[in-house]
Amino acid sequence: SLPFLASNIIQSLYSVADMLIVGRFSGTTSMSGVNLGSQVTLILTNIVVGLCAGGTVLIAQYLGAKRRKDMQETTATLLTTLTIAAVAITVLMLILKKPILHLIQTPAESFAEADRYLTVTVLGLIFIFGYNVFSAVMRGMGDSKRPLYFVLIACITNVILDLVLVAGLKMGALGAAIATVFSQAVSMITCIVVMIRNDFVFDFKPSSFIIKKEKAIKILKLGTPTAIQNGVTSISFMIITTLVNIIGGVNASAAVGVVAKFNSFAVLPAVA
Repeated sequence: SLPFLASNIIQSLYSVADMLIVGRFSGTTSMSGVNLGSQVTLILTNIVVGLCAGGTVLIAQYLGAKRRKDMQETTATLLTTLTIAAVAITVLMLILKKPILHLIQTPAESFAEADRYLTVTVLGLIFIFGYNVFSAVMRGMGDSKRPLYFVLIACITNVILDLVLVAGLKMGALGAAIATVFSQAVSMITCIVVMIRNDFVFDFKPSSFIIKKEKAIKILKLGTPTAIQNGVTSISFMIITTLVNIIGGVNASAAVGVVAKFNSFAVLPAVA
């Protein structure tokens, strides 16, 4: 569990790095934009993480039973299902992003920043989903160390790009979003290369992307409770943020975003 805990801490740290660098070099308006845009993306990510937990459990069961074919089919089903979901959610979110930002009462001063941040992170959902699927599969196979290495690569890439795009080029929330998505992409691609070289249970050929109904049902049965739990928790924080936006405006919105980053560390040991 220690590599898993370290992975979670590093993931939280580069989220904090985003806020730290944006706050230092772009100010309160951009901080509010990053907070609001990232909260919307986080709801989607947490739901996917919950569903991936179903895949982790199922793969671990098949590994214990030495049923490699079932492991392959479960991995293929999980990957294919979430790839389709990522594309569908991306299209839907690009259509609904402005109504959602209006719904959560995004302050007028930070609306453009939140919109830019959300647009870029939504376009990168395929990488965010992909990384979480691969991590779930590897952990199901008893490997919690490699996901740690991949997230460490993402963190270092993210901080460097934040400094270049936000501190250097003064791109504000947009720069932070590009840094986040690009670092996730680097992490996912590195992950795929390592898996192919190490005879992974999935070969990444187009013909291998299939959905087995029986496996999909089992993944949903195991993962849906966690996905609902994660989703409801994230939505409850979003409701608090909406109330803060109505009452306190852009300064309060940025402040809540900062404190939420620290609060996220509290749950990590139990999750791991």
